[in-house]
Amino acid sequence: MWEGGICAVQNTASVNGIRDRVRSVLERIASACARCNRPVRDVTLIAVTKTVPAEGVVEALAAGLRDIGENRVQEAREKFPLIAEPFTGHLIGRLQTNKARFVPGLFDWVHSLDRVELAEVLSKRALLEGKVLNCLLQVNVTGEATKQGVPLSELPKLAEAVAAFPGIRVKGLMTIAALGAPEGELRRTFASLREASEELKARALPGVEMQHLSMGMSGDFEIAIEEGATMVRVGSAIFGPRDAAHGPG
Repeated sequence: MWEGGICAVQNTASVNGIRDRVRSVLERIASACARCNRPVRDVTLIAVTKTVPAEGVVEALAAGLRDIGENRVQEAREKFPLIAEPFTGHLIGRLQTNKARFVPGLFDWVHSLDRVELAEVLSKRALLEGKVLNCLLQVNVTGEATKQGVPLSELPKLAEAVAAFPGIRVKGLMTIAALGAPEGELRRTFASLREASEELKARALPGVEMQHLSMGMSGDFEIAIEEGATMVRVGSAIFGPRDAAHGPG
């Protein structure tokens, strides 16, 4: 445990091996990019640090990463002030409206914008803080009841409504594929998000830029890259396996 009560990485060897695992993940990203003729610079590796102590985050930064993803606002509020090195913060988990006031100034990106009322709160708080938040619209491509996100059919309506709020900038889409799904299903999920992004881009909505696709985690990020991901969210492949209760990453 570290000060603040957040569960630490399961063992010391896991922390000490972060640098090697970062190198391995970066090599796998490079290979995936090569297979689909994409430049490596097009893909941002986000280290998902849910349950990882501050010293593990520092180790990842020392290994060259600069993008850190957290699932919970409260964990970031406890952990981020302990990290002296500069980094870009990504909120990748579901955001409750009552926690949105803490986001500007703590995170640079929100990957989980999925409703108009949340956009309204983020906008007001960002304006108060003099910040502009980069946001991705979360889409529930698979239709799973356990997943958050707007259905594909409602995405254009959400994008148009959210774009009207100042202080937030829509930069693309995010989705989570079904855990353990076969490759064909994963490809269909990721391709569906890419196609939705292309359709939104064709609409040329003011204030909506389809620059990024945040998709792919430790078990499927290579497939996601081959299907167009520009951001991959990788946790266990960098920090070691988590307890099942902590979810995938």
